[in-house]
Amino acid sequence: MPSFSKQRRMFVKWAAASPVLCAVAYQQASQQLMGAVSGSSNVYGKIGVRPFINARGTWTYLSGSLILPEVRTAMEAASRQFVDMFELQRAVGQRLASLSGAESGMVTSGSAGAMASATAACIAGADPAHIWQLPDTTGLKSEVIMLGGRSAFDSAIRLAGGKLVLAHSVEEMASAFNPQTAMVYTTWRDDKLPKALEAARRAQVPLLLDDAAGIPPLDNLSRYAKIGVDLYCFSGGKGLRGPQCAGVLLGKKHLIDAALANTNPWEGAVCRPMKAGKEEIIGMLTAIETWQKIDMNALNRDWNTKVRKIAKLVETVPGVSTKIYVPEEGNSYPTLRVMWDEEGFGMTVAQCDEQLRAGNPRIEVLTNSNPSLVPAVVEGSGDKHVAPQNRLEIVSMTLQDGEELIVGRRLREILSKAKSRTPSS
Repeated sequence: MPSFSKQRRMFVKWAAASPVLCAVAYQQASQQLMGAVSGSSNVYGKIGVRPFINARGTWTYLSGSLILPEVRTAMEAASRQFVDMFELQRAVGQRLASLSGAESGMVTSGSAGAMASATAACIAGADPAHIWQLPDTTGLKSEVIMLGGRSAFDSAIRLAGGKLVLAHSVEEMASAFNPQTAMVYTTWRDDKLPKALEAARRAQVPLLLDDAAGIPPLDNLSRYAKIGVDLYCFSGGKGLRGPQCAGVLLGKKHLIDAALANTNPWEGAVCRPMKAGKEEIIGMLTAIETWQKIDMNALNRDWNTKVRKIAKLVETVPGVSTKIYVPEEGNSYPTLRVMWDEEGFGMTVAQCDEQLRAGNPRIEVLTNSNPSLVPAVVEGSGDKHVAPQNRLEIVSMTLQDGEELIVGRRLREILSKAKSRTPSS
């Protein structure tokens, strides 16, 4: 029989969860009254694809994020007229410069597209003969120092002709500089970045900072320009909530001009296949302009409220505990970790994840799996790979209003069922 203290703790948890449980009951009744939306009534269901509630975050293989309403409107308007793409990129570049404080900017086909365009710019410059020569780099500087090691996305650098040189510290980077060094690439954003930038300046080598998921906060848009980063990029399909297949590259004007010269719509440029259409270009600009007006404090309160509701629901299951935190790397939004004794419950994190995915509606949560990672990325690293402990986490940013109640209810049902099957229950 549970001790008095355990009973008291559970009573407190149930009391805290009661308003959320009432909201869940109301939501279920409303859905029954109005009727659930059938899979055949949406564009994906018609072809047998199941949309889902995204509690995993802005993963590209899960279609990133949902575009802002303002972006959707702007893209639709952009689709109604013809425009000269050279003129459009130049005009948007000037506007991006005024918004960011960088000398210039351009819209790319995502952060990976920005990496390729930046690499081509640093190798070939704006020389037409060199542009046509890529990815053959004979007679050109082509080494790219990977500060921090290789990346799963460094094929974007290699396909433009970059030859990777690995460096895991500023000291290693300084030793790696030579007459063949064309660029430094890094994802460092902390206090190591200024030191790396200073060393790159001494060597007169441009540095590209990849901060794909770096907005929000919007401050990063101008922060890197203020400290003099040569080139930096963001993804449009992550926290920015712009077009999924777009990104932005900002930095020094001569380097942006060279990146544009190596990219669509130039025929013969190595990055010609990395097309950003007029709709994506206007959509990216609109996303950045819209973020200028968003109240981040209110948004953070909303994200925290969502995961707190889920926490209150699942903690009514004896033996379940939670933790809310903000990850430092990628999807840096209020995140809920749900914990239980897998052996005691007779259910692993992977099994719980599968039940959430198989249910209706389908729910995707964050675990240590990555279905989109090419296995050789890990196998070819040369390091002994140890899989991280599996955790079930819920990322707040990609939850739409009301979905937190569905996620909390389903997760509570799955955990309760597992708990009820254990001998001690």
